[in-house]
Amino acid sequence: MNEAQAKVILIDDEKDVLLSSQQTLELEGITVLPFRAAEPALDTISRDWEGVILTDVKMPRMDGMELLRRVKEVDCDLPVILVTGHGDVPMALQAVRDGAYDFIEKPAPPEYLVEVVGRALETRRLVLENRALRQELATISGMDGRIVGGSDGIEGVRKTIANIADTGVDVLISGETGTGKELVARCLHEFSDRRDRQFVALNCGALPETIIESELFGHEAGAFTGAAKKRIGKMEFADGGTLFLDEIESMPFGLQVKLLRVLQERSIERLGGNETVPVDVRVVAATKVDLREAAGKGEFREDLYYRLNVANVDIPPLRERRADIPLLFQHFVQRACKKFGRALPQTQPAQMEELMARPWPGNVRELGNSAERYVLGLADGNDQAAAKSLAERVGTFERQIIEETLRRNGGQITLSAGELGIPRKKLYLRMQKFGLSRKDFASS
Repeated sequence: MNEAQAKVILIDDEKDVLLSSQQTLELEGITVLPFRAAEPALDTISRDWEGVILTDVKMPRMDGMELLRRVKEVDCDLPVILVTGHGDVPMALQAVRDGAYDFIEKPAPPEYLVEVVGRALETRRLVLENRALRQELATISGMDGRIVGGSDGIEGVRKTIANIADTGVDVLISGETGTGKELVARCLHEFSDRRDRQFVALNCGALPETIIESELFGHEAGAFTGAAKKRIGKMEFADGGTLFLDEIESMPFGLQVKLLRVLQERSIERLGGNETVPVDVRVVAATKVDLREAAGKGEFREDLYYRLNVANVDIPPLRERRADIPLLFQHFVQRACKKFGRALPQTQPAQMEELMARPWPGNVRELGNSAERYVLGLADGNDQAAAKSLAERVGTFERQIIEETLRRNGGQITLSAGELGIPRKKLYLRMQKFGLSRKDFASS
């Protein structure tokens, strides 16, 4: 909440006390709306009001306790700070238990008054931010509700899916572990005219080489020891629908030849059989490595790479789309609350700051796991990062910004320095400090 939004409704029937508190807060850049009575102040507040209430307890007509009750009827999350005399402390403590944000005992040092009001304003900012995120999540639908985020990278992913979903073209999805490749594959299926048929997933890296061929193409009875009866494979089972081949880079080299033939002819032969079975199936493959590079090294068939790569969806890692973290985290928290039957918790500012600073090697999957631990109240070892000093946390952000800028500009120092608004020499010094080398970001 910036200074223009930082507002305090200040209520005190004593004119001098009202003026003194008003001046203290306004010197801190906070907009103050002063009132000598509680009743007119109520007309100012609403569920969306971007501020807090600081009120004396003992006042004629409506006192601070009655005001608290009336405010909570409008918005139970609106912070109300009570100002009390020494004899009112037990009553104020009870008020806190009843929902007051805090109480300040008269006479309060100006710096303490500012501190309490500042904390309350930050709490209010967070409440309104979380509400806005929940409202955004509640209103998004279709693909926006499946693939969450507003960054350019994710907008590009959604646009590509929308463009090719109904074409039936085979697709290659590229992305690091945990970026959501299967989710993208499911969206390609669900937003296509194949949505009413099967979506069949097979992880090529999870099955032994001796089994994967049978899993993919099926087998006839007696095809091998233990094959007592005919079995329909994933490819045939997905007829009319979509076959998702995850970790395609792990597929045995010999099986790649057979897959290429199937993609070209759209027919299969079960193991141990001679009958050709036509299949109408869309193949969506996913990889966490650069298949073109793997093909160049002889680790993947180049002809299969080009056959699969008719259309490509490249999912950016979470570290390159940090602006999506608040919305994604709120999305995962809501989903976890529904899954575990828990109440929706509030996300604290320090926690969101810490989430934004993490490197997220496990990407969106790791963020989802963190949200589940948060909802369950379980300690997260990564949360220790929140205890870092200010300098360490600033350094973390600085390194991430420099890395992302260098990556975006292919390691070009002049372009990166210009984008960052710093001299080339200073950028070199910062890179040296963080152990970064331009060749690590140079475009291939």
